[in-house]
Amino acid sequence: MSEQTTHRTIALITGANKGIGRAAAEQLAALGMTVLVGSRDVRRGEEAAADLRAAGGDAHAVTLDVTDPATAHAAAREVEERFGRLDVLINNAGITGSGQVAPQDALDQVPSSVDLDMVRSVFETNVFGVIAVINAMLPLLRNSRAPRIVNVSSHAASLVINSDPDGPLSALPTSAAYTPSKTALSALTVQYANELRKEGVLVNAVAPGFVETDSNNHSGNLTPAQGAAVLVRLATIGTDGPTGGFFSADGPVPW
Repeated sequence: MSEQTTHRTIALITGANKGIGRAAAEQLAALGMTVLVGSRDVRRGEEAAADLRAAGGDAHAVTLDVTDPATAHAAAREVEERFGRLDVLINNAGITGSGQVAPQDALDQVPSSVDLDMVRSVFETNVFGVIAVINAMLPLLRNSRAPRIVNVSSHAASLVINSDPDGPLSALPTSAAYTPSKTALSALTVQYANELRKEGVLVNAVAPGFVETDSNNHSGNLTPAQGAAVLVRLATIGTDGPTGGFFSADGPVPW
């Protein structure tokens, strides 16, 4: 580990080879951080890291499939050997369960007719995968002077918003997979925040907004860079910043 790296903030982002995760990696690299591009596809991860380096950033690919705890532990060993600690963990990797989030695809998630295997696969990535990665990286985060965990959620996670029959999400099909998985992620965020509060590990959830990504056929009204801004903000908060919260670019999101 070089002297330069010793003074850099080390940030790992899961699912960082494209979309919001890639944009967050670009922004953190621009802030001078060493960015670890987590990707289950080795080639895509390497290409993303190479692009970041070509733009002047300090970036390295890390093979990480959040549904495979063995790769999470292998990634943790790699980070420990190379850097000795981890300062920022952004749990960005996630799936919708229906491919693209188009109205017809989303009908696959209507509770009364949903395929339970779909629900299990979505929770495996969006909830259990987050637990696996946090727990694998936690010893390294505890080596940091200012550890931060950011869980990428969605406005769809909000029970307050979803239960409003006239609310902004009322026109969307109901969901027994993606939406409940993000609500569960909110609950998980609070529990980790409560456990780690006394250790100074700040844990928050964020809702990037309707971002144009592969999952919605790039129909969102925000760019990945715009969506990533709230991830970066919560990843770089000071020691007096919040923990156990849920935030969008506009401020707190109701649970």
